[in-house]
Amino acid sequence: MTSILPENAADENRSANYVKNFFKEQKIGQALKQSNFFKQKGFPCKELLQFLVTLVFMGKNLWRYLDINTGKAPFQKDVVYRFMNNCCYNWRKLLLLLSSQIIRKHIAPLTDEKRINVFIIDDTLFNKSRSKAVELLARVFDHVEHKYVRGFRMLTLGWTDGNTFLPLAFSLLSSEKETNRLQGINAVDKRTNGYKRRKEAIRKSTEVLLDLLEQAKAYMVPASYLLFDSWFSFPGVIRKVLEQHLHTICMLKSLPTVKYEYQGQKLTLNKLYAAVRKKRGRAKVLASVIVGIGQMPNGEPVPAKIVFVRDRRAKKKWLALLSTDTELPDEEVVRIYGKRWNIEVFFKMSKSYLRLSKEFQCRSYDSMVAHTAIVFIRYIMLALESRNGEDPRTIGNLFYSCCDELQDINFAEALQRIFSLMEQFLQEQMQLTEAEIRKLIDYLISNLPSFFKERLAVCYCES
Repeated sequence: MTSILPENAADENRSANYVKNFFKEQKIGQALKQSNFFKQKGFPCKELLQFLVTLVFMGKNLWRYLDINTGKAPFQKDVVYRFMNNCCYNWRKLLLLLSSQIIRKHIAPLTDEKRINVFIIDDTLFNKSRSKAVELLARVFDHVEHKYVRGFRMLTLGWTDGNTFLPLAFSLLSSEKETNRLQGINAVDKRTNGYKRRKEAIRKSTEVLLDLLEQAKAYMVPASYLLFDSWFSFPGVIRKVLEQHLHTICMLKSLPTVKYEYQGQKLTLNKLYAAVRKKRGRAKVLASVIVGIGQMPNGEPVPAKIVFVRDRRAKKKWLALLSTDTELPDEEVVRIYGKRWNIEVFFKMSKSYLRLSKEFQCRSYDSMVAHTAIVFIRYIMLALESRNGEDPRTIGNLFYSCCDELQDINFAEALQRIFSLMEQFLQEQMQLTEAEIRKLIDYLISNLPSFFKERLAVCYCES
């Protein structure tokens, strides 16, 4: 994914040309018009956006670029800030148009119809700890440092097929509690997109989650499940997602106020685990059970499957996953939820390499929304480049017809490959006989936990 990042100043033109070609191929000019981007005079919106997307690949910020190119740059910093502070531009729509188009035209043709595509929603800290005068600045809890800091919660909705992750929509959330907001709302026209985003910023995250999901579904993005962690896993939220005809797979946390219906009783998660029968031995999946999580508006009960799995970080502890698709096998629930890790990679990439929340010294809420959308566009471009580089079917019709789609490697296959590599190493480097190698591998397998033995047996039987 970092292949197009420049290593020195000589790569600046190459990066600028790559971004230019990306804008041309994806017809971003048309998407800008559909998203209410327009200027009556001056530097065109498309060229300004293209320049801002390219900045990070030059290894410079705006101030540094204008300082080096004094008198040569076609515009000054005020042009950029006016562009980013415009409350009429619909940055969210631009992002959705771009992402949905790439999914339908570039990613979906490379994905088998049987493959499970998912939505992922999660939030992360949008740190503005050095700022004091930023609009709607709030005290938000940092789950990494375990303390309150100045900034926003960036709620993000993304899509993945298991190989490629693309951000679809986002919202920079301040705080629904006025006492936690350090700055108020600037006066803007109530008819603008900027006003709608500001009102959204002080709503509950669970309400905004449903709005983002509805917007993505309106653009016909193909997905079978919505994945999220325990911060959003409340029965009320899960039922509302089901109302949008979408199944949910999520992590659960034990709360005394959240109870599940099981055998005529309403039990907390801890009591539910104590009531169900656990599998013996070192099984990864400890237990699974069908429970009720309330009723739909029409009175129809809502069943769900809860799968208890062993916590790898503490063997005596467990984790609980919930799936509203009760027909899914236990192992499949765990496998699909594993795709949620893609959004964590996206957050890391955006903060560490694409300068999320660090690039511009902005004070208006509109400019922060613009900056976030620009960072997301950069990631989309890199993700598409990465997919084109890894999937040989993107080269042409000949390779498309001859090559299979990129597959997720399962656990059993990974074990088999490790043993195959070890066998090759022992033969070539240690120069052991075939009988000695087989004796050594049999000894290693016999001392593995039963869970690993079962997976290896299945793998060898299938092969």
